[in-house]
Amino acid sequence: MSATNPYLSVIIPCYNEKSVIAKNLVEIDKYLRGKKITYEILVIVDGSSDGTANLVRSNQPEIKNLRIIENPANRGKGYAVRQGLLQTTGELRLFMDADGSTSITHLESFLPEFAKGYDVVIGSRRLKGAHILVHQPRYREFTGNMGNWLIRMVLGLRDYWDTQCGFKMLTAKAARNLASRMVVDRFGFDFELIALAQRAGFGVKQMPVRWMNWAESSVTLTGPNGFIQVMVDLFKTKWRLMTGQYSPLK
Repeated sequence: MSATNPYLSVIIPCYNEKSVIAKNLVEIDKYLRGKKITYEILVIVDGSSDGTANLVRSNQPEIKNLRIIENPANRGKGYAVRQGLLQTTGELRLFMDADGSTSITHLESFLPEFAKGYDVVIGSRRLKGAHILVHQPRYREFTGNMGNWLIRMVLGLRDYWDTQCGFKMLTAKAARNLASRMVVDRFGFDFELIALAQRAGFGVKQMPVRWMNWAESSVTLTGPNGFIQVMVDLFKTKWRLMTGQYSPLK
């Protein structure tokens, strides 16, 4: 990596999250300043209509290493994460949720795993040591459990009890190679990333996290971000893997 590239890139995809993004940005910046590492923070505003982009820009004078990409239309969380992974330059690249449901302080436990040779480190709410501070509504936990079971069975990810936690960290090499091959634009991109990483031979480590549900989450049953769309993307991902539709590893 060039000496001008940061050690860490933090990628935050967001859609209509004006009410939560500013607090999280301040917390991220404060924590990273204390770690004395070089870093950048990239916020991808994915077609928001609530003024999220203007709010992020208003924080740039205080958070000088803060950048923003504003998509004119909503393309999906997976699309935004791919943008971030490919347009940042850190030796390590972390993407996390705009609401801070998993705190930036988890870096403390994630960073040592890269020194052990892992290429991808992902948060899990289901491992021993994980703690859910605020649970989702019961109907969402039920659909989440059912969806997780299907993901594990369909893609052969039997050791991954939580593919969808929004706190994942990759080396620059893994970020470039995986993001350039991924195609799922919506919430199914998480299991696509893990399946491609596993198939490419990247070392993946799961780590327990503390997680708090955000009451205003956009996850629903139907619609472009809904459970049904995730299941559609699951079987499309399986088909692409079976038929060799993904581009070769670079």
